[in-house]
Amino acid sequence: MLVKLYEDNPNPRDINEVVKILKGGGIIIYPTDTLYAFGCDITNAKAVERICAIKNINPDKMPLSFVCSNISHVSNYSFIDNQQFKQLKSCLPGPFTFLLKGNSNLPKLFKKKNVVGIRIPDNNIALALVEALGNPILSSSILINEDEPEYSTNPELMEELYAGRVDCVIDGGEGELEPSTIIDCTEEEPVVKRKGKGIWIP
Repeated sequence: MLVKLYEDNPNPRDINEVVKILKGGGIIIYPTDTLYAFGCDITNAKAVERICAIKNINPDKMPLSFVCSNISHVSNYSFIDNQQFKQLKSCLPGPFTFLLKGNSNLPKLFKKKNVVGIRIPDNNIALALVEALGNPILSSSILINEDEPEYSTNPELMEELYAGRVDCVIDGGEGELEPSTIIDCTEEEPVVKRKGKGIWIP
């Protein structure tokens, strides 16, 4: 299923159709302000496990990231001190993933983790989906094939490639190949773990 949405003004009816898929435990591919990403409702453990299987990753061995709608939403799931709040506020929405210490409100699948990745992308489609769903959306960038990068940027080709493994691909326009910048905020001073699209100025 391919759904066309316009980033400047996502159609609420189409957003709600995609949210029905998410609430039913479905997996989507959706645009962010960096790479397209696999997404699902973070409260649905089976859907999260499906995404991990597609990407061949062990969720117990690496932080999982999810998209929130705003910084208040982030604070529902992680510990944020005053300094971190200022840092997040200066960068978000934007092409950053912040590693933060999770709190007791995390869904069961995440509770084993001390660290979670938080994103608030500068993309109206992604934010509209989170707001309509009411829960954060798991965000895991799609795999990049360096020999055929168009399969990571062209939604029609993504639908062809992942047919039968995802329930919906959102066409939000041509994607990018540069990932988010990862900032680790779990120690006293923030550390850049991966340089990406976001320019980090401490």
